[in-house]
Amino acid sequence: MKQVLAIILLVISFNSYAQKSGWESLFDGKSLNGWNVMTGSAPYTVENGQIVGTTVMGSPNSFLVCDQKFTGDFVLELEAMMADTNTNSGVQFKSNFDAKANNGQGRIYGYQFDFDPSSRNWTGGIYEEGRRSWLYPVSYNPKGQIFFAPNVYHKIRIECIGNTVKTWLDGNAVSYLVDTITANQGLIGLQVHAIGKPQHAGVKIYWKDIRIQTKNIKPKSFPKGVYVVNLQPNQLTAYEKQNGWKLLFDGKTTNGWVGAHKDSFPEKGWEVKGGTLRVLPSTGAESTNGGDIVTKDLYNAFELSFDFKLTKGANSGVKYFVTLKENSNGSAIGLEYQLLDDSTHPDAKLGRDGNRTLASLYDLIKSQKSTRFFRQPGNWNTGRIVVYPNNRVEHYLNGVKVVEFDRGSQAFRDLVAISKYKVWPNFGEAPKGHILIQDHGNEVWFRSIKIRELK
Repeated sequence: MKQVLAIILLVISFNSYAQKSGWESLFDGKSLNGWNVMTGSAPYTVENGQIVGTTVMGSPNSFLVCDQKFTGDFVLELEAMMADTNTNSGVQFKSNFDAKANNGQGRIYGYQFDFDPSSRNWTGGIYEEGRRSWLYPVSYNPKGQIFFAPNVYHKIRIECIGNTVKTWLDGNAVSYLVDTITANQGLIGLQVHAIGKPQHAGVKIYWKDIRIQTKNIKPKSFPKGVYVVNLQPNQLTAYEKQNGWKLLFDGKTTNGWVGAHKDSFPEKGWEVKGGTLRVLPSTGAESTNGGDIVTKDLYNAFELSFDFKLTKGANSGVKYFVTLKENSNGSAIGLEYQLLDDSTHPDAKLGRDGNRTLASLYDLIKSQKSTRFFRQPGNWNTGRIVVYPNNRVEHYLNGVKVVEFDRGSQAFRDLVAISKYKVWPNFGEAPKGHILIQDHGNEVWFRSIKIRELK
Protein backbone atom coordinates (compact mmCIF):
# COMPACT_ATOMS: atom_id res chain seq x y z
CA MET A 1 0.00 0.00 0.00
CA LYS A 2 2.83 2.38 0.87
CA GLN A 3 4.46 1.62 -2.47
CA VAL A 4 1.25 2.40 -4.42
CA LEU A 5 0.78 5.63 -2.45
CA ALA A 6 4.36 6.66 -3.24
CA ILE A 7 3.78 6.12 -6.96
CA ILE A 8 0.56 8.19 -6.85
CA LEU A 9 2.35 11.02 -5.04
CA LEU A 10 5.17 10.88 -7.57
CA VAL A 11 2.74 11.18 -10.48
CA ILE A 12 0.93 14.10 -8.79
CA SER A 13 4.25 15.80 -8.11
CA PHE A 14 5.39 15.34 -11.72
CA ASN A 15 2.11 16.67 -13.15
CA SER A 16 2.29 19.67 -10.85
CA TYR A 17 5.85 20.39 -11.99
CA ALA A 18 4.90 19.95 -15.66
CA GLN A 19 2.05 22.45 -15.32
CA LYS A 20 4.24 25.01 -13.57
CA SER A 21 7.03 24.66 -16.12
CA GLY A 22 4.58 24.93 -19.03
CA TRP A 23 4.94 21.36 -20.27
CA GLU A 24 1.81 19.60 -21.58
CA SER A 25 1.62 15.93 -22.44
CA LEU A 26 0.14 15.26 -25.91
CA PHE A 27 -0.14 11.47 -25.51
CA ASP A 28 -1.76 9.72 -22.53
CA GLY A 29 0.15 6.48 -23.09
CA LYS A 30 -3.06 4.46 -23.31
CA SER A 31 -5.10 5.60 -26.30
CA LEU A 32 -5.08 7.74 -29.43
CA ASN A 33 -7.48 10.22 -27.88
CA GLY A 34 -6.67 13.65 -29.27
CA TRP A 35 -5.06 12.22 -32.42
CA ASN A 36 -6.48 11.40 -35.87
CA VAL A 37 -5.14 10.04 -39.16
CA MET A 38 -5.46 12.75 -41.81
CA THR A 39 -3.87 11.19 -44.91
CA GLY A 40 -2.84 7.69 -45.98
CA SER A 41 -3.93 4.31 -44.69
CA ALA A 42 -1.04 3.18 -42.48
CA PRO A 43 -2.39 1.82 -39.16
CA TYR A 44 -1.53 3.48 -35.86
CA THR A 45 -1.99 1.65 -32.57
CA VAL A 46 -0.98 1.99 -28.92
CA GLU A 47 1.26 -0.72 -27.45
CA ASN A 48 2.89 -0.62 -24.02
CA GLY A 49 2.71 3.14 -23.72
CA GLN A 50 3.93 3.73 -27.27
CA ILE A 51 2.27 4.96 -30.46
CA VAL A 52 3.12 2.45 -33.19
CA GLY A 53 2.80 3.19 -36.91
CA THR A 54 3.24 0.43 -39.50
CA THR A 55 4.18 0.74 -43.17
CA VAL A 56 1.78 -0.62 -45.80
CA MET A 57 1.92 -0.97 -49.58
CA GLY A 58 -0.26 1.22 -51.74
CA SER A 59 -0.59 4.12 -49.31
CA PRO A 60 0.76 7.64 -49.68
CA ASN A 61 2.54 9.21 -46.72
CA SER A 62 0.35 8.75 -43.65
CA PHE A 63 0.11 11.20 -40.75
CA LEU A 64 -1.33 10.77 -37.28
CA VAL A 65 -2.11 14.36 -36.33
CA CYS A 66 -2.69 15.92 -32.94
CA ASP A 67 -6.12 17.59 -32.74
CA GLN A 68 -4.60 20.67 -31.12
CA LYS A 69 -3.07 23.46 -33.18
CA PHE A 70 -0.36 25.46 -31.49
CA THR A 71 0.00 29.19 -31.90
CA GLY A 72 3.24 31.04 -31.40
CA ASP A 73 6.46 29.76 -29.84
CA PHE A 74 6.93 26.26 -28.45
CA VAL A 75 9.37 23.49 -27.66
CA LEU A 76 8.36 19.96 -28.66
CA GLU A 77 10.11 16.96 -27.12
CA LEU A 78 9.53 13.24 -27.64
CA GLU A 79 11.28 9.92 -28.12
CA ALA A 80 11.21 7.91 -31.33
CA MET A 81 12.43 4.57 -32.63
CA MET A 82 12.40 2.69 -35.93
CA ALA A 83 12.50 -1.08 -36.29
CA ASP A 84 14.93 -1.14 -39.24
CA THR A 85 16.61 1.00 -41.90
CA ASN A 86 14.37 0.23 -44.88
CA THR A 87 12.22 3.34 -44.62
CA ASN A 88 12.29 6.79 -43.12
CA SER A 89 9.84 8.79 -41.09
CA GLY A 90 9.53 12.05 -39.23
CA VAL A 91 7.62 14.45 -37.03
CA GLN A 92 5.60 17.24 -38.64
CA PHE A 93 5.39 20.57 -36.85
CA LYS A 94 4.02 23.99 -37.74
CA SER A 95 2.27 22.16 -40.56
CA ASN A 96 -1.09 22.48 -42.27
CA PHE A 97 -3.61 20.39 -44.19
CA ASP A 98 -4.81 21.08 -47.74
CA ALA A 99 -8.03 19.12 -48.09
CA LYS A 100 -8.28 19.73 -51.87
CA ALA A 101 -4.83 18.43 -52.77
CA ASN A 102 -4.17 14.98 -54.30
CA ASN A 103 -7.58 14.80 -55.97
CA GLY A 104 -9.42 15.44 -52.73
CA GLN A 105 -7.39 12.99 -50.63
CA GLY A 106 -5.67 15.88 -48.91
CA ARG A 107 -2.05 16.67 -48.19
CA ILE A 108 -0.04 17.66 -45.13
CA TYR A 109 2.54 20.34 -45.80
CA GLY A 110 5.04 22.06 -43.54
CA TYR A 111 8.17 21.45 -41.49
CA GLN A 112 9.35 17.93 -40.75
CA PHE A 113 12.02 16.73 -38.32
CA ASP A 114 13.36 13.93 -40.48
CA PHE A 115 14.15 10.41 -39.27
CA ASP A 116 16.87 9.10 -41.57
CA PRO A 117 18.41 5.72 -40.65
CA SER A 118 20.51 5.64 -43.84
CA SER A 119 24.28 6.09 -43.96
CA ARG A 120 24.04 9.81 -44.83
CA ASN A 121 22.81 10.48 -41.23
CA TRP A 122 20.40 13.35 -41.88
CA THR A 123 18.16 12.70 -38.86
CA GLY A 124 17.19 16.01 -37.31
CA GLY A 125 17.42 17.78 -40.62
CA ILE A 126 14.51 20.05 -41.55
CA TYR A 127 12.52 18.91 -44.56
CA GLU A 128 9.48 20.80 -45.78
CA GLU A 129 6.85 18.23 -46.69
CA GLY A 130 4.69 19.13 -49.68
CA ARG A 131 6.41 22.40 -50.52
CA ARG A 132 10.12 23.35 -50.60
CA SER A 133 11.76 19.97 -49.90
CA TRP A 134 15.05 20.09 -47.92
CA LEU A 135 15.66 23.30 -45.99
CA TYR A 136 18.43 22.02 -43.71
CA PRO A 137 20.25 18.91 -44.93
CA VAL A 138 22.46 17.81 -42.05
CA SER A 139 25.52 17.86 -44.32
CA TYR A 140 25.50 21.56 -43.33
CA ASN A 141 26.52 20.41 -39.83
CA PRO A 142 28.87 17.38 -39.93
CA LYS A 143 29.03 17.21 -36.12
CA GLY A 144 25.23 16.83 -36.12
CA GLN A 145 25.28 13.80 -38.44
CA ILE A 146 24.39 11.18 -35.84
CA PHE A 147 23.32 7.66 -36.76
CA PHE A 148 19.62 7.06 -36.06
CA ALA A 149 20.20 3.49 -34.91
CA PRO A 150 17.28 1.05 -35.29
CA ASN A 151 15.58 -0.53 -32.28
CA VAL A 152 16.86 2.22 -29.97
CA TYR A 153 14.82 5.13 -28.66
CA HIS A 154 16.25 8.52 -29.57
CA LYS A 155 15.46 11.81 -27.83
CA ILE A 156 14.19 14.61 -30.03
CA ARG A 157 13.91 18.33 -29.33
CA ILE A 158 12.37 20.90 -31.68
CA GLU A 159 12.50 24.55 -30.70
CA CYS A 160 10.35 27.09 -32.58
CA ILE A 161 10.78 30.71 -31.52
CA GLY A 162 9.64 33.43 -33.91
CA ASN A 163 10.91 32.58 -37.37
CA THR A 164 13.75 30.41 -36.02
CA VAL A 165 13.73 26.61 -35.83
CA LYS A 166 16.43 24.60 -34.04
CA THR A 167 16.63 20.83 -33.61
CA TRP A 168 18.51 18.39 -31.39
CA LEU A 169 19.00 14.61 -31.50
CA ASP A 170 20.00 12.85 -28.30
CA GLY A 171 21.12 16.18 -26.87
CA ASN A 172 23.29 17.05 -29.89
CA ALA A 173 22.62 20.23 -31.88
CA VAL A 174 21.61 19.42 -35.46
CA SER A 175 19.75 22.12 -37.45
CA TYR A 176 19.48 25.90 -37.29
CA LEU A 177 16.99 27.52 -39.68
CA VAL A 178 15.87 31.14 -39.94
CA ASP A 179 12.92 31.26 -42.32
CA THR A 180 10.81 33.82 -44.15
CA ILE A 181 7.79 31.52 -44.50
CA THR A 182 6.55 30.26 -41.17
CA ALA A 183 3.06 29.48 -39.98
CA ASN A 184 2.10 31.13 -36.70
CA GLN A 185 -0.29 28.25 -36.07
CA GLY A 186 0.14 24.67 -37.15
CA LEU A 187 -0.31 20.95 -36.74
CA ILE A 188 1.92 18.35 -35.12
CA GLY A 189 1.92 14.94 -36.80
CA LEU A 190 3.67 11.57 -36.81
CA GLN A 191 4.62 10.25 -40.24
CA VAL A 192 4.62 6.74 -41.67
CA HIS A 193 6.32 7.14 -45.03
CA ALA A 194 5.03 5.57 -48.23
CA ILE A 195 6.99 2.52 -49.41
CA GLY A 196 7.77 1.25 -52.89
CA LYS A 197 8.65 -2.40 -52.24
CA PRO A 198 6.40 -5.12 -50.75
CA GLN A 199 9.27 -6.41 -48.59
CA HIS A 200 9.31 -3.07 -46.75
CA ALA A 201 5.73 -3.48 -45.57
CA GLY A 202 5.24 -4.09 -41.87
CA VAL A 203 8.10 -1.88 -40.68
CA LYS A 204 7.17 -0.30 -37.35
CA ILE A 205 7.89 3.24 -36.11
CA TYR A 206 7.46 4.07 -32.41
CA TRP A 207 6.83 7.33 -30.55
CA LYS A 208 6.42 8.00 -26.83
CA ASP A 209 6.67 10.69 -24.13
CA ILE A 210 5.35 13.39 -26.46
CA ARG A 211 5.16 16.75 -24.71
CA ILE A 212 5.08 20.43 -25.60
CA GLN A 213 6.07 23.60 -23.77
CA THR A 214 4.38 26.87 -24.72
CA LYS A 215 5.20 28.92 -21.62
CA ASN A 216 8.38 29.79 -19.70
CA ILE A 217 10.45 28.84 -22.76
CA LYS A 218 14.18 29.12 -22.27
CA PRO A 219 16.04 28.79 -25.58
CA LYS A 220 18.74 26.15 -25.53
CA SER A 221 22.14 27.39 -26.68
CA PHE A 222 23.79 26.04 -29.82
CA PRO A 223 27.50 25.15 -29.92
CA LYS A 224 29.86 27.49 -31.70
CA GLY A 225 30.29 27.30 -35.44
CA VAL A 226 27.14 25.55 -36.70
CA TYR A 227 26.12 26.79 -40.15
CA VAL A 228 22.83 28.70 -40.14
CA VAL A 229 20.45 28.45 -43.08
CA ASN A 230 19.29 32.05 -42.97
CA LEU A 231 16.62 32.62 -45.59
CA GLN A 232 16.31 36.32 -44.75
CA PRO A 233 18.22 37.94 -47.62
CA ASN A 234 21.36 39.88 -46.73
CA GLN A 235 20.91 39.55 -42.99
CA LEU A 236 22.92 37.95 -40.22
CA THR A 237 21.61 36.66 -36.91
CA ALA A 238 23.31 37.55 -33.65
CA TYR A 239 24.55 33.94 -33.52
CA GLU A 240 26.16 34.28 -36.95
CA LYS A 241 27.86 37.54 -36.00
CA GLN A 242 29.18 35.96 -32.80
CA ASN A 243 30.66 33.18 -34.92
CA GLY A 244 32.53 35.61 -37.15
CA TRP A 245 30.24 35.86 -40.18
CA LYS A 246 30.34 39.12 -42.16
CA LEU A 247 28.28 40.22 -45.12
CA LEU A 248 30.23 40.82 -48.33
CA PHE A 249 27.08 42.34 -49.87
CA ASP A 250 24.67 44.38 -47.75
CA GLY A 251 21.85 44.36 -50.31
CA LYS A 252 22.15 48.11 -50.90
CA THR A 253 25.68 49.07 -51.94
CA THR A 254 28.80 47.69 -53.58
CA ASN A 255 30.97 48.59 -50.59
CA GLY A 256 33.94 46.27 -50.29
CA TRP A 257 34.07 45.44 -54.03
CA VAL A 258 36.03 46.85 -56.98
CA GLY A 259 36.46 45.86 -60.58
CA ALA A 260 39.20 43.32 -61.22
CA HIS A 261 42.39 45.22 -62.14
CA LYS A 262 40.58 48.48 -61.28
CA ASP A 263 40.54 50.97 -58.41
CA SER A 264 36.76 51.37 -58.26
CA PHE A 265 33.54 49.48 -58.95
CA PRO A 266 32.59 49.16 -62.66
CA GLU A 267 30.46 52.03 -63.97
CA LYS A 268 28.41 49.67 -66.12
CA GLY A 269 27.48 46.01 -66.35
CA TRP A 270 26.35 45.57 -62.73
CA GLU A 271 23.20 46.61 -60.90
CA VAL A 272 22.16 46.67 -57.24
CA LYS A 273 18.39 46.52 -57.01
CA GLY A 274 15.81 44.94 -54.72
CA GLY A 275 18.43 43.49 -52.41
CA THR A 276 20.26 41.73 -55.25
CA LEU A 277 23.55 42.19 -57.07
CA ARG A 278 22.93 41.51 -60.75
CA VAL A 279 25.29 40.86 -63.64
CA LEU A 280 23.67 42.58 -66.60
CA PRO A 281 23.44 40.63 -69.87
CA SER A 282 25.67 41.57 -72.78
CA THR A 283 27.39 39.38 -75.38
CA GLY A 284 27.94 36.22 -73.34
CA ALA A 285 31.70 36.73 -73.49
CA GLU A 286 34.09 36.99 -70.54
CA SER A 287 34.58 40.42 -68.96
CA THR A 288 33.46 42.45 -72.00
CA ASN A 289 30.80 44.55 -70.26
CA GLY A 290 31.36 45.61 -66.65
CA GLY A 291 34.04 42.99 -66.09
CA ASP A 292 34.68 40.82 -63.05
CA ILE A 293 34.43 42.24 -59.54
CA VAL A 294 36.65 41.30 -56.59
CA THR A 295 36.69 41.86 -52.85
CA LYS A 296 39.06 44.52 -51.61
CA ASP A 297 40.14 42.14 -48.85
CA LEU A 298 42.21 38.98 -49.23
CA TYR A 299 41.33 35.62 -47.63
CA ASN A 300 43.17 32.37 -46.92
CA ALA A 301 41.04 29.97 -44.84
CA PHE A 302 37.33 30.75 -44.90
CA GLU A 303 33.74 29.65 -45.27
CA LEU A 304 31.91 31.51 -48.05
CA SER A 305 28.16 31.26 -48.64
CA PHE A 306 26.18 32.92 -51.44
CA ASP A 307 22.74 32.72 -53.02
CA PHE A 308 22.58 32.79 -56.83
CA LYS A 309 19.87 32.73 -59.45
CA LEU A 310 20.67 31.77 -63.02
CA THR A 311 18.80 32.72 -66.15
CA LYS A 312 18.29 30.12 -68.86
CA GLY A 313 21.58 29.33 -70.55
CA ALA A 314 23.61 31.48 -68.13
CA ASN A 315 27.31 31.13 -67.35
CA SER A 316 29.16 32.75 -64.45
CA GLY A 317 31.34 31.75 -61.54
CA VAL A 318 32.61 32.55 -58.07
CA LYS A 319 36.41 32.42 -57.87
CA TYR A 320 38.73 32.34 -54.89
CA PHE A 321 42.49 32.71 -54.31
CA VAL A 322 42.44 35.31 -57.07
CA THR A 323 45.75 37.22 -57.06
CA LEU A 324 45.26 39.44 -60.15
CA LYS A 325 48.92 38.80 -61.07
CA GLU A 326 48.28 36.57 -64.09
CA ASN A 327 48.17 38.30 -67.47
CA SER A 328 45.04 36.57 -68.71
CA ASN A 329 42.73 37.47 -71.53
CA GLY A 330 39.15 37.82 -70.34
CA SER A 331 38.27 36.82 -66.79
CA ALA A 332 40.77 37.02 -63.94
CA ILE A 333 42.31 33.70 -62.87
CA GLY A 334 41.53 31.69 -59.74
CA LEU A 335 39.94 28.53 -58.43
CA GLU A 336 36.34 28.64 -59.66
CA TYR A 337 33.01 27.42 -58.32
CA GLN A 338 31.28 27.08 -61.67
CA LEU A 339 27.82 28.62 -62.12
CA LEU A 340 26.16 27.24 -65.23
CA ASP A 341 22.83 26.21 -66.69
CA ASP A 342 23.96 22.68 -67.50
CA SER A 343 20.84 21.89 -69.52
CA THR A 344 21.44 24.45 -72.29
CA HIS A 345 24.91 26.00 -72.07
CA PRO A 346 27.47 24.27 -74.34
CA ASP A 347 30.25 24.59 -71.72
CA ALA A 348 28.60 21.74 -69.78
CA LYS A 349 29.77 19.33 -72.50
CA LEU A 350 33.29 20.76 -72.78
CA GLY A 351 36.26 20.20 -70.53
CA ARG A 352 36.83 16.68 -69.26
CA ASP A 353 34.21 14.29 -67.89
CA GLY A 354 31.79 17.08 -66.96
CA ASN A 355 34.27 19.19 -64.97
CA ARG A 356 32.72 22.43 -66.26
CA THR A 357 29.23 21.74 -64.97
CA LEU A 358 27.43 23.56 -62.15
CA ALA A 359 29.25 23.63 -58.77
CA SER A 360 32.32 21.93 -60.25
CA LEU A 361 35.85 23.11 -59.57
CA TYR A 362 35.97 24.54 -63.06
CA ASP A 363 38.06 22.53 -65.56
CA LEU A 364 39.48 20.39 -62.75
CA ILE A 365 36.93 18.35 -60.73
CA LYS A 366 33.37 17.45 -61.68
CA SER A 367 30.60 18.25 -59.22
CA GLN A 368 28.95 15.08 -57.87
CA LYS A 369 25.55 16.72 -57.58
CA SER A 370 22.04 15.35 -57.82
CA THR A 371 19.36 17.14 -59.83
CA ARG A 372 17.13 16.68 -56.79
CA PHE A 373 19.13 19.32 -54.95
CA PHE A 374 19.30 21.90 -57.74
CA ARG A 375 16.56 24.41 -58.40
CA GLN A 376 16.26 25.23 -62.09
CA PRO A 377 17.09 28.65 -63.63
CA GLY A 378 14.77 31.33 -62.30
CA ASN A 379 15.02 29.96 -58.73
CA TRP A 380 17.44 30.77 -55.92
CA ASN A 381 20.16 28.27 -55.00
CA THR A 382 22.85 28.42 -52.33
CA GLY A 383 26.51 27.82 -53.06
CA ARG A 384 29.10 27.31 -50.35
CA ILE A 385 32.87 27.05 -50.43
CA VAL A 386 34.88 25.95 -47.38
CA VAL A 387 38.67 26.29 -47.33
CA TYR A 388 40.17 24.83 -44.16
CA PRO A 389 43.50 25.99 -42.67
CA ASN A 390 45.06 22.69 -43.83
CA ASN A 391 44.08 23.53 -47.45
CA ARG A 392 41.24 21.01 -47.61
CA VAL A 393 38.55 22.53 -49.87
CA GLU A 394 34.86 21.64 -50.23
CA HIS A 395 32.09 22.85 -52.56
CA TYR A 396 28.44 22.57 -51.53
CA LEU A 397 25.24 23.09 -53.49
CA ASN A 398 22.08 23.67 -51.44
CA GLY A 399 23.74 22.06 -48.43
CA VAL A 400 25.05 18.95 -50.19
CA LYS A 401 28.81 18.41 -50.57
CA VAL A 402 29.60 18.01 -54.28
CA VAL A 403 33.40 18.57 -54.54
CA GLU A 404 36.35 18.03 -52.19
CA PHE A 405 40.09 18.23 -52.78
CA ASP A 406 43.38 19.20 -51.15
CA ARG A 407 44.79 22.40 -52.55
CA GLY A 408 48.47 21.98 -53.40
CA SER A 409 48.47 18.19 -53.15
CA GLN A 410 50.09 16.06 -55.84
CA ALA A 411 46.64 14.92 -56.99
CA PHE A 412 45.61 18.57 -57.35
CA ARG A 413 48.77 19.45 -59.28
CA ASP A 414 48.25 16.49 -61.60
CA LEU A 415 44.80 17.83 -62.47
CA VAL A 416 46.17 21.32 -63.08
CA ALA A 417 48.80 19.87 -65.41
CA ILE A 418 46.12 18.59 -67.80
CA SER A 419 43.86 21.66 -67.55
CA LYS A 420 43.73 25.10 -69.13
CA TYR A 421 45.51 26.40 -66.02
CA LYS A 422 48.80 24.57 -66.70
CA VAL A 423 50.34 27.73 -68.18
CA TRP A 424 50.28 29.51 -64.79
CA PRO A 425 52.93 28.31 -62.31
CA ASN A 426 51.60 27.24 -58.91
CA PHE A 427 48.03 27.85 -60.02
CA GLY A 428 45.54 27.94 -57.12
CA GLU A 429 48.24 27.71 -54.45
CA ALA A 430 48.57 31.35 -53.41
CA PRO A 431 48.66 31.83 -49.62
CA LYS A 432 45.69 34.20 -49.89
CA GLY A 433 43.57 35.91 -52.51
CA HIS A 434 40.50 37.87 -53.47
CA ILE A 435 36.96 36.51 -53.85
CA LEU A 436 35.71 37.19 -57.39
CA ILE A 437 32.30 37.20 -59.06
CA GLN A 438 32.51 36.71 -62.79
CA ASP A 439 30.98 38.77 -65.56
CA HIS A 440 30.48 36.25 -68.36
CA GLY A 441 28.01 38.38 -70.25
CA ASN A 442 24.95 36.51 -68.95
CA GLU A 443 22.30 37.72 -66.51
CA VAL A 444 22.83 36.23 -63.04
CA TRP A 445 21.63 37.42 -59.61
CA PHE A 446 23.44 37.22 -56.27
CA ARG A 447 22.43 37.94 -52.68
CA SER A 448 23.29 36.92 -49.10
CA ILE A 449 27.01 36.80 -49.86
CA LYS A 450 28.67 36.18 -46.50
CA ILE A 451 32.02 34.94 -45.22
CA ARG A 452 33.76 33.94 -42.04
CA GLU A 453 37.46 33.38 -41.65
CA LEU A 454 38.66 30.07 -40.20
CA LYS A 455 41.61 29.56 -37.90
